[in-house]
This record gives sequence, C-alpha cells and structure tokens, in this order.
Amino acid sequence: MSTDTTGPTGTTAPTPAGVLDVSGTPAVPFTRLVSVELRKALDTRAGRWFTASIVALCLVVVVIYAFAAPEGATDYGDVIGVSGAVLGYFLPVLLILMVTSEWSQRTGLTTFTLEPHRGRVVGAKFVAGLILGAALIAVAALVAVVGTLLGGGDWSLTADILVKGFLVANLVGILTGFAIGMLLMNSAAAIVTYFIYTLVLPIAVGILSAFQEWFADLAPWIEFNTAQGVLFQEEGAPSGELVAQLLVSGTIWLVIPFVIGLLRLLRAEPK
Repeated sequence: MSTDTTGPTGTTAPTPAGVLDVSGTPAVPFTRLVSVELRKALDTRAGRWFTASIVALCLVVVVIYAFAAPEGATDYGDVIGVSGAVLGYFLPVLLILMVTSEWSQRTGLTTFTLEPHRGRVVGAKFVAGLILGAALIAVAALVAVVGTLLGGGDWSLTADILVKGFLVANLVGILTGFAIGMLLMNSAAAIVTYFIYTLVLPIAVGILSAFQEWFADLAPWIEFNTAQGVLFQEEGAPSGELVAQLLVSGTIWLVIPFVIGLLRLLRAEPK
C-alpha cells in the first residue's frame, strides 16, 4: 500500500508504505520557539535560583551601598549605577547557560529534532535572552529605587548614566555571554572564559598600560573592556577616535567570536 505525493516538478510520486509524509506540516511559530526558550531558562531549579540570586544580590549590594555611601552619593543616578554594575556582571552567565544547556544536558537532541532549522532555534534563544535581560534590567532599576529611598538621595539621573552606564553596558554583557556560549558550547568552559575575559584580562592590560606608555595608547584599540571603560567615563557623545576604538576592539572580542560561535553551533553534532 502506498500514498501519492506531488514531486518537485508537479508529478505524482508514490510514498512508501509505513512512511509518514510531513512535508505539508506547518513550521513551528517563532513566537512559540521564543516562549519555549524562556520556559527552559526558568523551569529548572538552577535557572530559577540563579535568576533569583542575581536579583537578591543586586538588592543586598544596593542596600549596603545606601547605608555606607557618603552623603550626596545616594542619588538615583548613583544607586542605579551600582545596581546595574552587579547585574551586568552576572547577566552574561545567565545567557551562557541558556546557550550551553542544550549541549551540557543533551537537550539539543530533542530540540533540533522538533525544530531541525537551527537558525530559528538560535534566533529564538537570542530573542528570549533579550527579553529575559530586559526584564532583569527593569528589576534592577526598581531595586535602585529602593536604595535611593533608603539612602535619602534625590532622583537626579543623567542620560550618560542611564544610557551608557546602565543600558548599553548590560546589552553588551548580553551579547558577550551569548557569543561565548555559542563559541564554546560548554557551560563550565564558557563561564571560566567569561570570568577570565572580565577579570583577568583587564587587570593584565591595566598593569601593562601602567608600565608601558605605548601599550596604554594601544590598549583601547585591541581590548574591548578598556574601550568600554573609556566610553562609560566620558561625558556626552563619544569622540570619533573612541567610536573607532570601540568598533575595532569590539570586532576582535565580540563580533568575530559571535560569528565563529554561530557557525560552529549551526554545524555541531549533538551527542
């Protein structure tokens, strides 16, 4: 017994008995893929507790800062900078886990079977990461409100602090975590690499810059953290030279790893 299917030239070709023809099955909606990725990020104890721990740590650090900061340093702009710094340090780890969990927990075998077009899965993960990151950024802003109330500061907030020190910094963190996760596809290796990149590398660059003037001039061109530090310290729009430094160092440390990681993830075999 066989059924007929229409071939690529419009001719009718028989389908062998016992073979299920799913060629006419509609694709999984992208919004459903995004909702699944959000659910996977939070439906395990590790995901829930880590997300809750980030919020709790932001709150604890902000409360301590509210009571320990000198007078005049507890305005909303000051406190949101503290809250954003704590969030920006750990948010990339959450993105790393969203990407690498498919490989460390072998759920990719199921995910890529149900949705074989990996590009759509990666896109859904990225959008889900942006949504989750935006939600945590909003929570961090609310935590800063609590710190401002406890510290008795005013509600002054400059555009530089909000845009560059809070929003841009956390967005770069999201992209960095996603890129490292795709590049290594292993939770432990990616997290260790991230901490080396954010802790060890800037310290090493700072030491070399302190002793070698030529390297201090070169550092913003080849080290993305250094260029970002200059961006966050400058007031107003960045200069043309700083924009060029961000583009060059960002290409080296963010764009290239992102592209290589994406190509590797799209071709890797789940095991």
